[in-house]
Amino acid sequence: MTRIFPAYAYGEGPVADCYWAQTVAVSQADFLAATGDLSTEVVIIGAGFTGLSAALHLAQDGVDVVVVDAIYPGWGASGRNGGFCCLGGVKASSKEIAKRFGGAALTGWRQAEKDAVALVRDILTTHGIEADTHSNGETILAHNQSNARALQGDVTRIKAEYGVDATWHDPAALKDLGMSGPFHGGLTIPVGFGLNPRKYIAGLVSAARNAGARVYGDSAVQRIAQRDGYIVVGTGQATIRAKRLILATNGYSAEDLPRWMAGRYLPAQSNVLTTRPLTQAELDAAGWTSRQMVYDTRNLLHYFRLMPDNRFLFGMRGGLLASPEAEAGIARRARAHFETMFPAWKDVETPYSWSGMVCFSSNRVPYCGPIPSLTGAFAGFAFHGNGVAMGTYTGALLADLVQGKTTSLPYPAVMQASAPRFPLGRFRRALLPAGYALAGLRDL
Repeated sequence: MTRIFPAYAYGEGPVADCYWAQTVAVSQADFLAATGDLSTEVVIIGAGFTGLSAALHLAQDGVDVVVVDAIYPGWGASGRNGGFCCLGGVKASSKEIAKRFGGAALTGWRQAEKDAVALVRDILTTHGIEADTHSNGETILAHNQSNARALQGDVTRIKAEYGVDATWHDPAALKDLGMSGPFHGGLTIPVGFGLNPRKYIAGLVSAARNAGARVYGDSAVQRIAQRDGYIVVGTGQATIRAKRLILATNGYSAEDLPRWMAGRYLPAQSNVLTTRPLTQAELDAAGWTSRQMVYDTRNLLHYFRLMPDNRFLFGMRGGLLASPEAEAGIARRARAHFETMFPAWKDVETPYSWSGMVCFSSNRVPYCGPIPSLTGAFAGFAFHGNGVAMGTYTGALLADLVQGKTTSLPYPAVMQASAPRFPLGRFRRALLPAGYALAGLRDL
């Protein structure tokens, strides 16, 4: 298995102090490894939002499905993200999408964004998954006057593109809403909610298994081959023969499983910390009492929310290196940003800090479709930091595509575009420092 970050990025170090692990006790021992010779209609590699959503929808259709994960379900980005179920999934602007794909495609994509959020809520409700949901949509906070003017102008654009009424808040209104801070205004979009991603993952696993899916951990894939009309997947202890395959590994993908993936995805680190539960006096001191999920207008954005147990979650784009020293460094940097934005909490402990990989594509939109080099194989990846909703949605699309069915949910043209390779191949991580530097300059 060939990956483009050092081995540390794919080990226990970055996730060792993840708060979500304290809320759902999951370990490799809870999921038996796949062993022996197995046969199935569909094999899914990766047990995150995408893979488990695909497994659930396939099993509900009566399809025999096997899911394998290298560690255990939710170990990757799906079990360590900020828990924002919201609009998004692309880095391309509205203007860029319309120019490349057409106005109808932009409309279709915006509908898919809303449908993705609705799908997660429907899964939570249908399967009785308690995931600590909160927040009435999301609020975007302007970090400077220029972005405040742009955000205020977005009220009209959001109505035109999404068909929902966004609300503009000046700084005084933000304070009244319990969102005080160094912000020049904010925009609330009434679509989306926050959740505990590990509880959502645990619910997806339970629902998929109850529907008949077989879910294995400790089953890192070592080879994928095509033989006699079947796809054969080999792990350390099992050989799985399937009619079809779904690859759902996103930022934790490998260059050679299958080789078509090489250069088509770019992982980037995102770091999160959480405080201890805050007292009411501490919340009042900072002027932050809202449970809205929030992010700011920086290109290297901050995202944060006050959770139901009064812990404050704060995240930001991570470092460029992967090592114990680099992990400690970016944790210190995140803490410094946290204290700058919320000086009233400079003495509040943040006992949990961790990181994970988000995934980008070179054309700045997600991919959901066939793997051209492998007959009967499909992939979904590159959700650009919005995997809770869009990963779930992509899994549902893949479940239909792998069966050769017309998708029950809209299948946007934006997601059907071929996934081109990044420049520099295996060395494409070298693109990140310049990109981050430019983004940082734009954030001034």
